[in-house]
Amino acid sequence: MFSFININDNSRIPKYQQIVNVIIQNISNGNLVIDQRIPSINKFSEEFYLSRDTVEKAYNILKERNIISSVRGKGYYITRTKLISKVNVLFLINKLSSYKLKVYNSFIENIGANSHTDLHIYHCDETVFLNLISKNKAAYDYFIIMPHFKTDEFVHVSYTDKVIKALKEIPKEKLVILDNFKEGVEGGSIEIFQDFENDIYTALNEAFPKMKKYKNLTLFYPTITIYPYPKRILHGFRKFCFEHSIEFEYLEEVYEDIIIRKGDLFITIQESDLVSLVKRTREENFELGKDVGIISYNDTPLKELLGITVVSTDFNIMGATAAKMILEQKKGRFKVPFNFIDRKSL
Repeated sequence: MFSFININDNSRIPKYQQIVNVIIQNISNGNLVIDQRIPSINKFSEEFYLSRDTVEKAYNILKERNIISSVRGKGYYITRTKLISKVNVLFLINKLSSYKLKVYNSFIENIGANSHTDLHIYHCDETVFLNLISKNKAAYDYFIIMPHFKTDEFVHVSYTDKVIKALKEIPKEKLVILDNFKEGVEGGSIEIFQDFENDIYTALNEAFPKMKKYKNLTLFYPTITIYPYPKRILHGFRKFCFEHSIEFEYLEEVYEDIIIRKGDLFITIQESDLVSLVKRTREENFELGKDVGIISYNDTPLKELLGITVVSTDFNIMGATAAKMILEQKKGRFKVPFNFIDRKSL
């Protein structure tokens, strides 16, 4: 086996990573096969004049990726050849919603067959997120992360100090930040983001000519929820209203017996509020788009089917762009389009 291995003392690639790469390469070209025994850590270190810690670190990475396994008293063996030559991706999302899955599915469709992606959900929980990063930081080629967290008071925060520290431990060329970036964090990674404040502000300005026929404007924005929403959405909404001198109110949720009057215009964030509001509108025999207006935040196929007007990020572009930048090995920052989609509910 040693005849297949070359460790370059002059390379900028760390020697432990060279060991990982060369073993994967030799599996890919058929020099190493499943169940084949490989040298012990001591033998490997002696052959190439490497420290035992260097070889052990490489073997641990290979074990975490299930490429090799150790048998007590017998040594190390090749355990996997499938997907070895593929790009391995860890995809972390904060919640299991139709929007997040749209991003994920778009990514999978565009990344191609030469990849393997593991999806994990951390439920806006800092501890769960940090454990996933700590456990897997040596096992993947790319880390795709949607950073949305909640405090103990269920308030949204984009990042925490511990999260920033954990992200800095990931090589920046392996990091893909989706949906929500932070100014001032060192660049060099892939960032594909929404501008929550200016997105809703711009989209509502586009919708404004049709909004003027309504008398009252209400935003349903939950401030305390299991999966909190960025406050920048609320900031952008207020900015729009102040600029146009629009009186408004915002409520936590659509209450069961909420009073609806002709001339009301509602903006909903949560799916459950949209469903409740449409139900109440029908109970009052109001016609959507004529007597009462509704604008919903973020599009879904069901909203399109029901004719619900939306302001929405293009989640398909978000996922497709992440895949394209990985495949082309590009770095940088990309602002995802955010659209006003006019339908019959306005």
